[in-house]
Amino acid sequence: MMTQINLNEDQKAMLNGQQGKARQMAMRLLLDLAATAGATELVPITSAHLSGVSPLTGGLGLRQFLARLAEDPQAKVAVPTTLNSAGCDEAQFEAMRIVAPHFKEHNAEIVARYTQLGVQPTQSCIPYEWEGVVTSGKAAWAESNAICFGNSYTGLVTNRESGLSALAAALTGYTPKYGLMLAENRRPNLEVVVTTELEDPTDFSILGDWIGKQRQPSWQMPNGPIPLIKGLTDRLTHEQKKALTAAAANYGCPLLYLEGHGEIPPAKFQAKLEFGATELQKRYADLAPETAVSLITIGCPQASVGELRATAELLQGKQLGPDAPPLWVFTSAANKAIAEKTGLAQIITQSGALLLENTCPEVVPYDPDWVHQVLTNSMKAEHYIKSGLNGIPTAVMRLADCIALATGELEIGDWRLESKPTDHLVTLSPGHRRSQNVFTPSPLHPLTETFSATGHGLPSQTDFSVTAVAFVTDTPITLLGFVNRETGVIEEPGHPADGQSMAGKIAIFPKGSGSTVAPYVLLELFYRGNAPVAIVNTEIDQQSAPACALENIPYAYQFDGDIINGIQSGDIVQLRRQGDHVTVDVIKRRAV
Repeated sequence: MMTQINLNEDQKAMLNGQQGKARQMAMRLLLDLAATAGATELVPITSAHLSGVSPLTGGLGLRQFLARLAEDPQAKVAVPTTLNSAGCDEAQFEAMRIVAPHFKEHNAEIVARYTQLGVQPTQSCIPYEWEGVVTSGKAAWAESNAICFGNSYTGLVTNRESGLSALAAALTGYTPKYGLMLAENRRPNLEVVVTTELEDPTDFSILGDWIGKQRQPSWQMPNGPIPLIKGLTDRLTHEQKKALTAAAANYGCPLLYLEGHGEIPPAKFQAKLEFGATELQKRYADLAPETAVSLITIGCPQASVGELRATAELLQGKQLGPDAPPLWVFTSAANKAIAEKTGLAQIITQSGALLLENTCPEVVPYDPDWVHQVLTNSMKAEHYIKSGLNGIPTAVMRLADCIALATGELEIGDWRLESKPTDHLVTLSPGHRRSQNVFTPSPLHPLTETFSATGHGLPSQTDFSVTAVAFVTDTPITLLGFVNRETGVIEEPGHPADGQSMAGKIAIFPKGSGSTVAPYVLLELFYRGNAPVAIVNTEIDQQSAPACALENIPYAYQFDGDIINGIQSGDIVQLRRQGDHVTVDVIKRRAV
């Protein structure tokens, strides 16, 4: 339900355009999110962190949007703002062997545009490791791993902002008070019991990703999964915590709790999951490289000083094998400077490895002529490198094994774990059971000849009427990497809509998940003429709504009827807005 928001004089001036077009646009976007989420006020923020920097992830949509902002000379951020990983290390561009046309120029253009806005060009996905970055108080951070880390282990309070909404908050200095800004929404909603010992950070990375893979359409988690994880040691390292939250964020987890680590609010569990030795062993077996590895990447999120030290210790006095794949180690500029002062960088580079800064494995456009399979120690890297961003098969091993393969001490097949068959089922509430790592659609109710429901629209949008074929899925859509940004086709094996296109259709789905750069995918589809003609979500979606608001793509959410089960893909649907209400009607059922 939309609510009236009282604005202070500063906010009114922005909305009226007295502080420039950029802040006016940003304030409109924030008010859309606030009203649709039921927020009654905008609150000041202490910091912002922006995602959407690489031409690979932000693409044409990001570049065109930043160019629009650059036309406003008053466009400046209002709070300390940091920048996410860029698409390359420009100083070592040739060594990265990138062949994507104009990539270096586009990368430099994006960084320069953000810098022009007053953003600190940290080009890092780990702002929580940078000296001087505020990690407490209310904030507006984009970059999924940083959001989850900040909410989980520091005093930061941030919603899972999209790249667009975080930029709007940075420009204005405010964010809507809703979602994770409210204590009652920060309660655990998923119980996870770990029954095996985890040691290596990659073990924790696998656990985080595994949790996300268990998602069920029946779960009601408007702010994403918030697991309470039990059974872990009470002394976790920074690297273990970082690996866990980064991978959990793959599927929209904005926050997690660890039993025995600080105060935990009362839980309201919707499901209980169990992760034991069998699950860990099976995931390692499933993720093992089966063919020759072309490239080994370490540092996703960018390597901490601890990870650089561990890598250097494993490489001490060794050289990369003559027939082994290249080894690329990704870190932040700040951590690389520390590594250079302490001698860690010299050990790494003298082995023949490439030590890169300002970029991250998931946002690099690899040359498919020589990169046929990637090996990494990160489930975050695996999740996105294999996605439509690059579409490269990606294997996962622990750091020591990755380094051993790079130095020629290990060959594929030496270390393979035997996969033990298991009929283990995850226990879900209430009364659901399903095998692991499988998308399970909700049971469909019998369809009637007619269907009609009423929902809500964005305050900034006016009346509209759209009639088109419906695209419907009951499973959240990971827009970045799993939706082809040129065609609108879903490209996620196992997803119920894999291979189907949203282009030119009324897209009906619960909400977006995954990366916070998702709005730029929608913007690019719009600029290419292959966006959905309208988007309908069961609840407000911070990934879809900002892009729809900026380009006036008809958007609606929170209907009084079951739009997922009442409408099926292929139906002819009319979406019509009059005033504050939006109605959706099935005009014609698809032919059976």
